[in-house]
Amino acid sequence: MDTVREPPVRKPYVRDDLAVRAWQLVREPFTAGTWRRVAYALLAVPVALAAVPVALLGGRAAAGRWQRGLVRRLLGTRLPGSSPGVRHALLALPLNLAVAAVTLYGWMVVPMNIGWPLRGGDPATSWGGPTFAGAWAFHAVLGGIGFLLLMPWVGRALAALQLRLATALLARP
Repeated sequence: MDTVREPPVRKPYVRDDLAVRAWQLVREPFTAGTWRRVAYALLAVPVALAAVPVALLGGRAAAGRWQRGLVRRLLGTRLPGSSPGVRHALLALPLNLAVAAVTLYGWMVVPMNIGWPLRGGDPATSWGGPTFAGAWAFHAVLGGIGFLLLMPWVGRALAALQLRLATALLARP
């Protein structure tokens, strides 16, 4: 009997999406994009506060250039146009202040909770207590590592809001 052997059927390359997403979640706090968004969140307020008096003293074009340059360098978006930027500096200030506060608090929580024993809390009354190890583990895992993994995504959402407002107010001729 003459039998013909069929070549083995190869499965197509299947990427483990769960592993890829988990790796992205873990490495996101250590990417340059995350820290550029943090820098924008913290620098948008002082640049806006400096832009208003400069614009009122006759440097309207410079005030707009400063803000567009900050968006281009830190958020990676080139905004066309040459609008003066005073309107953006004033209207975006409340959002920029809120974003700066959330960013500062969220990133400050990470080392504060990982180094919980250095704060001198009483483990008997702390979350995760009554043992020292339980209180430290609770603070380090939920407050430290949890916020470390959460803050890049919060920053990404807040930067998208800031970019949307900057595009609406600065990208005009």
